[in-house]
Amino acid sequence: MDDGAVTQQCPGLALDQAVIDFFRGYFSTHQRTQKTIQAYKCDLHQFQTFAGKDLLLTFVTSDTIESWSADLKTKSYSPASVRRKIVALRVFIAYWLRKGIIKESPFWRVKLSYGRIEQLPRSLTEREMQALLSTARDGFASVENVDIEPPELTCSSSGYRALRNRVIVELLLATGMRIGELSGLTVSDYVSDEGALTVRGKGGVDRLAFVVDRFALSALHCYMKLRSGINAKNSALFLNQSGGKLSTQGMANLLLGLGRQAKLERHITPHMLRHTVATLLMRNGVDIRVVQEFLGHASIVTTQRYTHVSKEHLKSVLRRQHPSLRLSSSAQWRLALT
Repeated sequence: MDDGAVTQQCPGLALDQAVIDFFRGYFSTHQRTQKTIQAYKCDLHQFQTFAGKDLLLTFVTSDTIESWSADLKTKSYSPASVRRKIVALRVFIAYWLRKGIIKESPFWRVKLSYGRIEQLPRSLTEREMQALLSTARDGFASVENVDIEPPELTCSSSGYRALRNRVIVELLLATGMRIGELSGLTVSDYVSDEGALTVRGKGGVDRLAFVVDRFALSALHCYMKLRSGINAKNSALFLNQSGGKLSTQGMANLLLGLGRQAKLERHITPHMLRHTVATLLMRNGVDIRVVQEFLGHASIVTTQRYTHVSKEHLKSVLRRQHPSLRLSSSAQWRLALT
C-alpha cells in the first residue's frame, strides 16, 4: 500500500508518521542527492522533536512555525541555517497540502525575519588563486611525461594522488563545479571529444562542464589515462587511498592542505573557488544566461546574486579611477587659491 492510501485512511495523521510517509512519497518522485535527503531528515526530525511527534499534522499552525524559528535562533543557528530548515518544513507542508490532508497551509499567516544572510562566500584574490594553482601544479608538474602504466600503480601511489589533487583544483577553477558534483563524477562522465564532463547537478539535471583552459585539459587527459590503469572497485572518477570514491570531505581536506602549503592565511573551501570563477565571469561581462548554464543554476534568480558583487566591484573601480575625481581634486585646489 502506498503512502497516499495510508494517509487517506488516517485524516488524523500524527507528525511522526507524516514525516515517515513524506520520505516514502516525496523522494520517490523527486530526485535528490543523499546529502539533500539527509539534510531534510535532520531538519524535519528537529521540528518533530520541538513540536511533539504525537502532534496531529492538522494542528501545526503559524504559531508553531514561528515558535520553532524563534527557538532555533536561541540555539545560535545562523540566519542561513534557520532559513534552510524553514524551507524544508515548507516543502513538507506543501506535500501534505497537495495530498489533501491539510486544507490550508499554516505558512500563509507566518511572518519570519531571518536577519542578515550572507548569500555568498568570499572569493579568492588573484594572488591566492595563483598560489593555490601553482602549489597543485608543482605537486605533479610533468603531466605530459608521466608513465601511465607502471606495474606498481595503485590509487595509493604518491604519483596518482599528486596528479589527482592537481586535476581536482584545475577542474574546480575551470568549471566552477560544486564539490558534490565533482565527487559524484564517474569515469564514463568524461567526454573526450568535447573536452568536457557530464555533470549531474541539483534536481537531477545534467549539464556539460567544458574545460577550455589548455593546462587543465592537458592534466585531465593525462589523468584519464592514469585512471584507466587502476583496477578500482568502482567507477568513481576520483579515488581515495582505499580505492573508494573520494568524498566531498576528502576533497575539502586536500584543498585545505594545498592552501596551507601555498601559505595562504585564509581557510580555503571548495565553494570559494566556485564563487571566484562566477564572480570573475560576471566582472568580465559574460552574459548572465551563460553564467547560469555554466553554474547549473535552475533559476536565474540565484545567478543574479553575482550581479550585486559585480556592481560593487564596478563602483570600487570607479571610486579609484574615474577621471572626474582628478578634475574635482584639481578644481578644489584652484578654488583654495582664490
